[in-house]
Amino acid sequence: MSAGCGRRRRFGASWTGPGSDRGSATAWSLGLIAVLCVVFGVVLALGHAVVIRHRAAGGADLAALAAADHWAEGTAGACARAERVAEASGARLVRCAVVGDVSDVTAASGRGPFTAKVRARAGPGGPGAPGPSPGDTPGAGEP
Repeated sequence: MSAGCGRRRRFGASWTGPGSDRGSATAWSLGLIAVLCVVFGVVLALGHAVVIRHRAAGGADLAALAAADHWAEGTAGACARAERVAEASGARLVRCAVVGDVSDVTAASGRGPFTAKVRARAGPGGPGAPGPSPGDTPGAGEP
């Protein structure tokens, strides 16, 4: 056999040498997939945190309204009602105080690092309470 027969190889070019980029698309693809998985996990965690926060807020609001509605039963009765309402809405009552006819409750939802506590107050509207007066109707007093 002569030196020129058999496999031909170009001088200066190497298929597996240091300048080769064979397999680099696989490495880049794996890196991109890993980054996308991390981003997806962070988005899921943030979504979970928002759901827990809304559950705690809804539980606190409803518990405060229930306690304010039953203030005449005393603090124990009003807070017992608030606790039942909070549990029914997926939250747990952390604190409950009833002063007169105004209730002040704190409800929590979630476990571990995904725990949210929300405070809510409820009571009757007074003379300085915002909102429309009974005589205020749209267009009233206009010719």
